[in-house]
Amino acid sequence: MNSGLLDAPPSPQAPARGRKRWLRWTIAIVMTIVLVIAGVAVGVYLKLYGNVKHDAVTADDLGASRPPKVADTAMNVLIVGSDQRDGKNAKYGRRVAGERTDTIMLAHVSSKRDNAMVVSFPRDSLVQLPACRAKAGLTGQQPHLGMINESFNSGGIACTWKTIESLTGIRIDHFVKVDFTGFKSMVDAVGGVEICLPEAVNDKKALLHLAAGRQTVNGEQALGYVRARYSMGDGSDIGRIQRQQMFIASMVKKVMSGQTLTDPGKLFNFLDAGTKAVTTDPDLTPGVMKDLATSLQGLNVGKIRFVTTPWHYSLTQPGRVEWVQPQAGKLFQIVSKDESVQGVKGGQTKVSRSKMQIELRNGTYRTGLGTQVAASLEQRGYHITKIGDTARKPNAKTTIFYGPKGETGVPTLTKDLLTSTTRLVAGAQTSRLVLVIGDDWKGTKPLRIDDTEALKGFDATHDTCAAS
Repeated sequence: MNSGLLDAPPSPQAPARGRKRWLRWTIAIVMTIVLVIAGVAVGVYLKLYGNVKHDAVTADDLGASRPPKVADTAMNVLIVGSDQRDGKNAKYGRRVAGERTDTIMLAHVSSKRDNAMVVSFPRDSLVQLPACRAKAGLTGQQPHLGMINESFNSGGIACTWKTIESLTGIRIDHFVKVDFTGFKSMVDAVGGVEICLPEAVNDKKALLHLAAGRQTVNGEQALGYVRARYSMGDGSDIGRIQRQQMFIASMVKKVMSGQTLTDPGKLFNFLDAGTKAVTTDPDLTPGVMKDLATSLQGLNVGKIRFVTTPWHYSLTQPGRVEWVQPQAGKLFQIVSKDESVQGVKGGQTKVSRSKMQIELRNGTYRTGLGTQVAASLEQRGYHITKIGDTARKPNAKTTIFYGPKGETGVPTLTKDLLTSTTRLVAGAQTSRLVLVIGDDWKGTKPLRIDDTEALKGFDATHDTCAAS
């Protein structure tokens, strides 16, 4: 293996999971967090709220067996992304009837208004779905085991609300449904959003051409960045969720910064673009939003955390996702009881997994092994930047290649592997680690019951460039 391993491009290994899907929840999360935190003048607030559409969710829709409200003054907001393909949305894909959602999230704001958390539920999650009544031309839903996003197709936002409550035991207060037409204008309204790429991207399908490194992207580039799948990371939906979360964190940081909050014109343009893409329940009134905004004005952006429900790929239904217990239950308990995720104690590692980027190279003749290893590492919170093959095969030993900047992360990764050796590449100028999978590969160590590091996620000050 040559000393330039960390810089030489690998041979491509095409991932085998799913077709490209829109990830529309970026607008939803940013708007849900920023709109309630920014705090704007009452007159302007009413103008912005006039942009918002409403859809009622009734007690009959949600049923009598709702979870109790444990923390009275905490707020839990359900967020879904809609891909309705008509009107201005028609140009973003093949026109089909109705609406679908490929992302579902929950934004939790603490009772003390000193922290917030955004929990993502993978769209391919295989879960027990509840009964939902038919309404507004929707068929309704019978109880069955299925994908989590089926509830939206069958019973709309009310059925999705009921599904999340039944699965998590978390009492939901409001919902926000968003489409993606305002995405580009939101990014442009704040003067672009900073991202960091470990290497250059040239994706013809996403119309995305970006250099490596730290850079500020405009609305058109940002749209390509959040759409891209196969040209970035490991090509999976989970990998794209991680990238989306980092983009949202960067966008929230930009909006909450002095560059935006102290510029009335820029702030108004951003909120105007976002609210035009929003539908909420009627109870999420201007008064509720304004009271919440006032109480959250002092919230430190570092106290806004992004977490994905602990998961693994299903062994019985390939391509589907199942939640890992008891870790998922612990996460839901933290939200339901309004506990602080900051206090969660997990495996004591030298460097947090969420701050590490891993490139995988399959050095064996086992087809698809790189994709399997990527999924296993992503479950633990690592960011997979690429999957490829080694130039020569087979490689006898599983080896972690690292440069001087990445040395502190080696013990963290080594601790999660059943077997590996390490090798320093003295001239490498990156903190990214390259894991070459050898014929001695035995897998990753089982997730421990007390290993809750993934529940911590990362906060909105997360700097992806620091890990590249």
